[in-house]
Amino acid sequence: MSELTRKAEKLDAGDELAAKRAEFVLDGPEGAVYLDGNSLGALPVAVPGRVADVVGREWGEMRIRSWTESGWWTAPERIGDRIAPLVGAAAGQIVVGDSTSVNVFKALVGAVRLAQETGPGRDEILVDATTFPTDGYIAGSAARMTGCTLRPVEPSEVPGALGERTAAVLLNHVDYRTGRLHDLPALTAAVHAAGAYAVWDLCHSAGALPVGLDAHGVDLAVGCTYKYLNGGPGSPAYLYVRADLQNRFDSPLPGWNSHAEPFGMRSEYAPAEGAVRGRVGTPDILSMLALEAALEVWDGVTVDAVRAKSLALTDFFLECVGEYVPEGRVECLTPLPHAERGSQIALRCADAGPVMGRLIERGVVGDFRHPDVLRFGFTPLYVGFADVERAARVLAEELG
Repeated sequence: MSELTRKAEKLDAGDELAAKRAEFVLDGPEGAVYLDGNSLGALPVAVPGRVADVVGREWGEMRIRSWTESGWWTAPERIGDRIAPLVGAAAGQIVVGDSTSVNVFKALVGAVRLAQETGPGRDEILVDATTFPTDGYIAGSAARMTGCTLRPVEPSEVPGALGERTAAVLLNHVDYRTGRLHDLPALTAAVHAAGAYAVWDLCHSAGALPVGLDAHGVDLAVGCTYKYLNGGPGSPAYLYVRADLQNRFDSPLPGWNSHAEPFGMRSEYAPAEGAVRGRVGTPDILSMLALEAALEVWDGVTVDAVRAKSLALTDFFLECVGEYVPEGRVECLTPLPHAERGSQIALRCADAGPVMGRLIERGVVGDFRHPDVLRFGFTPLYVGFADVERAARVLAEELG
């Protein structure tokens, strides 16, 4: 047994989150090491039974009555309140529904409209130049619709790019490719100092590290639920609108579900109060209630504990890679300082695509990002230190 194998055993023995692993459907000790939870989280064991009940009893037997008697109608806000503490938000500010892309559109156009209420000269949107492509596409469309100019800027350069024309800034909390964690408190403060509104994409941070939406005065935020929140493929996203902005939030997608009287069938639109303004059409109940069941794994867990383990896992992975992988075969793209690191490690590798293919064949599941990046995501609720050591060892064997 190697020194690192013994260290992994010791770390696993002291892991306060180790018991959570049993709440997920995972392979046995000799099965796959799943390091792709930053793309799709593992299945929580409570979900299949809950979905079966929703389909068989709530839909199959109760049918239309379930909108009221089973709580379907209030699910978007109820589940939003379940997510809220995971991103540092008080209740009543998050609504669940639609995709991340749709919510980015709602949030960004809403932010521009807020800015232009008081500053008609604010006709510029700044967008993270390293963003996931969809955010850039949506930002471009939002700019065209609102008469704004779109300006891509590296997150570190945002403070210097802000000005009196800036209406809104769309940023990613964690870079999807490199795993770099951006400084949400400082960047939000800089945006506010310029009189603009901050919109944050939390897809790669919610459920992996503290966010602090309320504490740092974030205006609007969006996120998916199928990564670290384990809601399942295509599970609904969420929209956060800070409480004091809700009565001014003007959604570009006013649907009957966000109307003050949704069953009044009025020809004129009147927005509801609170987070309900973020709703649009009929909620996707099956996937939404699967998400609600998945969130039960967070019972008794603090985000601080998850963050501590995440950093320990990624530190140990880098230690193992440094020990096992031949020198010069990979380059770490993820920042080493904890304050700049999300919950993934990105390694540059010349033949990353074929290497990841071989890793997956051998039971180490990560993913590949064009042109040369190996991504390994660490979900602290179910990834252990022995998994990390094995992944690094197999990687070294494939690169040797």
